[in-house]
Order: sequence, then C-alpha cells, then structure tokens
Amino acid sequence: MQKTFVKTLAALTLLPLMACGQTPVSNAAQTPATAQKPAQGNVAENLKARLEKAYEAQDLKVLSVGETPIQGLYEVVISGKQIIYTDAQGNYMIVGDLIDINSRQSLTDMRAADLNKIDFASLPLDKAIKEVRGNGKLQVAVFSDPDCPFCKRLEHEFEKMTDITIYNFMMPIASLHPDAERKAQILWCQPDPVKAWTNWMRKGQFPSGSGDCENPVAETTSLGEQFGFNGTPTVVFPNGHTQSGYSPMPQLEEIIRKNQK
Repeated sequence: MQKTFVKTLAALTLLPLMACGQTPVSNAAQTPATAQKPAQGNVAENLKARLEKAYEAQDLKVLSVGETPIQGLYEVVISGKQIIYTDAQGNYMIVGDLIDINSRQSLTDMRAADLNKIDFASLPLDKAIKEVRGNGKLQVAVFSDPDCPFCKRLEHEFEKMTDITIYNFMMPIASLHPDAERKAQILWCQPDPVKAWTNWMRKGQFPSGSGDCENPVAETTSLGEQFGFNGTPTVVFPNGHTQSGYSPMPQLEEIIRKNQK
C-alpha cells in the first residue's frame, strides 16, 4: 500500500493497521470527534462559491465548511465526504491529515469516521457468512477478500476471541486478486459456509465444489464500494464507525468493545 509522507507520519501516531488495497484509514480506536463548529460570517458561502467555480469541470460540490483549531484554517467537506483544508479566501488548499500533536491523533480521521458512519442495523446480514463464537455478545461486520493476506491475519485474531458474532461480507478485489471472486462464490455455496470460510482463512484448506449456486458476492462487493471501501479487511462496528485494515489482539478486542452500541 503506497503512502505519502503525510500519511506515513499520521500512521505513526495511530495503531498499526494493514490492509489489501488503497484504504483511507478510519481508526475507530480514536476518541470520537466533537461536532464541528460552522464557519462564521460569510466564509462558508464564499468558500463554496470559490471552490465550486474553480473545480467546476470536476463537478466538485462543497457539503460543509467548519472551523478548525488553527485560526484562519477551515475544514471543507466536499463531494464524496472528502476533507480538505483552506484559508478563508480559498486561495490555498491542504490535502492530508491535521494532527493533534498533544493527543497524537489525526483530527482528519476522527472527522471522517463521524462523516462516514454506517447504519449497522441496515446491513443485509442474511448476505454475510455468520460465525458465532461463545455467546456471540460482541458484534462486528467485516468486508473481506478470500485471497487477502491481511484478512487472513484478522481471521487468526478472531480465532483467539470468544463471545463474538462475526458477519463476513464477501468483497473480492479483482485488481489485486483475480481468483478471489471465484473463491468467494465457492465458499458461499458450500453446505456449511462458516466451516468452509474458517477452514480456508485460518487453516488454508480450500473446499471442492463450484460456485454455481445463487450467491450475493456481486451484491456485497457493490455494497462495500458504495460505502467507499476500496481495501480489505474493512471492519464495521455496531456504532457505525469503521476501521480499514488489520489490527492484532489485544488491541482488536479493545477496539471492538469500545465500538458496540
């Protein structure tokens, strides 16, 4: 995964996360962001007009403008819920993470987590491979690729946990793993998809058979893309926050517990 210097610097302040694909990290382990204070006066109106005119060819739309802890620097949320920073006149733009040095947290990622919350209750859980461990009290959903090595690492961490329900949505990334879609379909079409999934992801034992049955792989892949996920594993928590990438135990369990309802 390629990273700019800024993203690399930001990553040093957070838990180490690893994923397949280009994944903008939304770190659910962070303290939730406070509501953004709207820009005062005519700043929001002027920035909206200025940026939308400057990037008219790209059909850029300004969704909101808010203040930041830095005087004169404004947070602008644009199309696709992307976050940029500009001065009050819109003459200069910063694309990257705004870091709170004292807390060593990315304010940008914290805001992105709030902006991109997902309604966990609306997920089509019947289209996921559902594994219940112990009493299944903790819940988590994962958009996963059967050929992604970091997805497999995450599965090995799940194997160390008890009392958790894991909903695995198939999201094969064809550009990285050309055979992943076929594998996902075959795993779903097994008589016991949970056993087939865990045997493959945790033990390297792939089942025989075909993927000719009716399956939701294309639908769940499209769903992940609609959410803006472009890497795996991407974890969705019951409180709507997400995390792109693998993190090890015991941090994984701590993050999951903090992000229940």
